[in-house]
Amino acid sequence: MTLEYITDYIDKKIYKNDKFITVTFYELRIKEDLSKEDTFIFLKMSKQRLVNLGYKIYETGQRYFYDGKEKVVRSNVLFIAIKE
Repeated sequence: MTLEYITDYIDKKIYKNDKFITVTFYELRIKEDLSKEDTFIFLKMSKQRLVNLGYKIYETGQRYFYDGKEKVVRSNVLFIAIKE
């Protein structure tokens, strides 16, 4: 797990939608084949990068408002990031 990998991954997510970013268990553990340890490192580093870029982070089970609606982060979603 390198900082470059994390940066590239998050940059691709931002390119797709710079207002709302979702990172799921499936994406990291199955598609990207990250170990538990690498997933933990990825989550820690990517959340910090997104916070530094002005995003608010919501983790599994947390409530958030988006498009005027209250929603809850689903159980298969590790976190979402919303541009403030």
